[in-house]
Amino acid sequence: MPIVTISRQYGSGGSEVAAHVAGALGWSLLDNAIVDAVAEQLGTSRATVVAREERVPSLVERLASAMTLGTPEFVPVMESAGAEPLEDRIVEVTRRVVQSAAAAGPLVVVGRGAQSMLAERRDALHVFCYAPRAALVERVARREGITPAEAERKVDDTNRQREQYVRRHWNRSWAGHEHYHLGVNTAWLGIGGAAELVTRLAREKLGATAP
Repeated sequence: MPIVTISRQYGSGGSEVAAHVAGALGWSLLDNAIVDAVAEQLGTSRATVVAREERVPSLVERLASAMTLGTPEFVPVMESAGAEPLEDRIVEVTRRVVQSAAAAGPLVVVGRGAQSMLAERRDALHVFCYAPRAALVERVARREGITPAEAERKVDDTNRQREQYVRRHWNRSWAGHEHYHLGVNTAWLGIGGAAELVTRLAREKLGATAP
């Protein structure tokens, strides 16, 4: 089944692009529903998954998690004692959720390292949504009702976490051009223009037909 993965800088509007593409193609969209599915399968709360997905835990967080799991306090490597860290379990369950959805029919999937976990598939189109930093900051400040300074910190931190997340779990650069078929500047093209371009390429390269 053909797949479009949409990776996105925080503030680029990648989720909106994905929704437009899925609607235009008549395909299923897998975005925030991943969070609900992962939380259900892990038996944890949605908030817990949201707080930990697409990011690498800090040393303090790893220590707290290890202590909660009963790992000896002075063990240097926290991912020991036979208890897999929650972040790694989230990644593994996310992989299963994405693969299950992909097997069910044509799919547009947003983030979560999908471009890396599905890198070997020949029936996939991998897209990276980006924009100049000023545009990212402006969008986040407007969307979330926060100050430009707060938006700058959130944009920088979130995008840094996404880079570290992909590098840790797949040893790949999240923003590396070589891992994508297409990069779209959403500040220049607009959400609609970016979605139209992705949709056209999906039809040309994956044989997707109009609904």
